[in-house]
Amino acid sequence: MGRTKIFLCTALLAATAALSGCIVVPARGRVWVPGYWSGPHVWVEGHYRYR
Repeated sequence: MGRTKIFLCTALLAATAALSGCIVVPARGRVWVPGYWSGPHVWVEGHYRYR
């Protein structure tokens, strides 16, 4: 029961971070930027940003 509870908590935390727009940034290369609202009635699509 203990391992199952730890696994579920870890999976829930990972899913929350993924859905909240948390970005893991590599040192070089491309980075996925999720979509966001950029002003009144302007939706900016998700895109790759190159570093």
